[in-house]
Amino acid sequence: MAKFTYLFFVFLGCFQSFAQQNSPNIIFILTDDQRWDALGFAGNTIIQTPEMDRLASEGTYFENAFVTTPICAASRASILTGLYERTHGYTFGQGDIKEPFMNQSYPAELRKAGYYTGFFGKFGVNYPRFSELFDEGEDYDRNGKFKDRRGYFFKTIGQDTVHLTRFTGQQAIDFIQNAPSEKPFMLSLSFSAPHAHDPAELQYFWSPEFDHLYEDVVIPDPIMASEEEFLAQPEYVRTGENRTRWYWRYDTPEKYQHSVKGYYRMISEVDAEIGKIRKVLAEKGMDKNTVIILMGDNGYFLGERQLAGKWLMYDNSFRVPLLVFDPRTAGGKRESGFALNIDVAATILELAGAKIPKVYQGLSLQSSALGKRNEVLIEHLWQTPIIAPSEAIRTERWKYFRYINDPEWEELYDLNVDPLEQNNLASNPAFQTDLAKLRKKMEAQIEAFLKERKKLLPEDSQ
Repeated sequence: MAKFTYLFFVFLGCFQSFAQQNSPNIIFILTDDQRWDALGFAGNTIIQTPEMDRLASEGTYFENAFVTTPICAASRASILTGLYERTHGYTFGQGDIKEPFMNQSYPAELRKAGYYTGFFGKFGVNYPRFSELFDEGEDYDRNGKFKDRRGYFFKTIGQDTVHLTRFTGQQAIDFIQNAPSEKPFMLSLSFSAPHAHDPAELQYFWSPEFDHLYEDVVIPDPIMASEEEFLAQPEYVRTGENRTRWYWRYDTPEKYQHSVKGYYRMISEVDAEIGKIRKVLAEKGMDKNTVIILMGDNGYFLGERQLAGKWLMYDNSFRVPLLVFDPRTAGGKRESGFALNIDVAATILELAGAKIPKVYQGLSLQSSALGKRNEVLIEHLWQTPIIAPSEAIRTERWKYFRYINDPEWEELYDLNVDPLEQNNLASNPAFQTDLAKLRKKMEAQIEAFLKERKKLLPEDSQ
């Protein structure tokens, strides 16, 4: 019996080792403030993103991808935990994210499943045990001590000070080169680009070799940027941070051209690093067994409505690029169903063959249930004087939202005929039944996610 037991465990160990070696490597790339159409594959005829376009064309491209909260802190917490902000409760000013949520985060579950894990770049979530989440990792972002280009140029490779994007790309290459061969790896890369460096006068910074890009291009004026469309906003939006940052970036034609070209150059620089990473994968013979997922952490205003930033409940704020390239399966797919940032964790774990926690509120992006998702809650709950918190429900046809501190201000859009969200139907008598139904649906979703928080964190359910 003892001999049988010994042989059983030897066999089990060999089987687990074989399974791990045949599991895919996974690279998850997160960009900062990249909106859905800042991508050539999405139809943008100006921006140059050949590597992202190739991944999209050879993989699955999600045409309707959204983040559930359009701000980096809460969105990144949702990506890590597979939970809505209403459940995990994390955003700016909330202290550390709660341990029960991180105990079931995708990096924690992957290590249990035998993956070798790494993280480089902007973590964006306060968590004192970051170093325990990954086998290798470094958490860094733009350097706020500097109010000039040094916000992006403060890291070194050898003796050379390089742009943060180049540094993150090199961290990825080094990780791939040195990862142990007996385990599959999962690498999370979180680029700070194309986020503006807020304290700096010029806002956008890129490596000199990208100076020539877009040099001879005139960026078209933003759509929906009239005075009338600006004045249609409530006073607290007109005087809030979305307007403040518009003055920083877009309030003159010169600033607008500099900012949008800078934004595009920074995305093109991330794109170039992706090309270098893929070259290394090919050189090491890993390219046929490495899945690459790319997503933006939130959307972005490029001057529409005379606004900048994100945070609001328009699609500009929360619609993002999302693609999954899996070299083991046929590509060239376009998925029109709603895909969310809370789906990333479940997708990574399913790809790894790991157990998906039952508490996850997202779906795997490979799930057939994705096409049956017909409504999504979007929320921005941070209570700060400079950004009005708000909440929305979006269906294929409708968008309804309200401001949390001013619930009487409601907006309703029929996206079938008004995809730019120009004609607010909230006060139109003909649409009051639709508005009431959507409001009721949204409130039911909110209540459900609050109940989930109480289950997961009964001692702190506020």
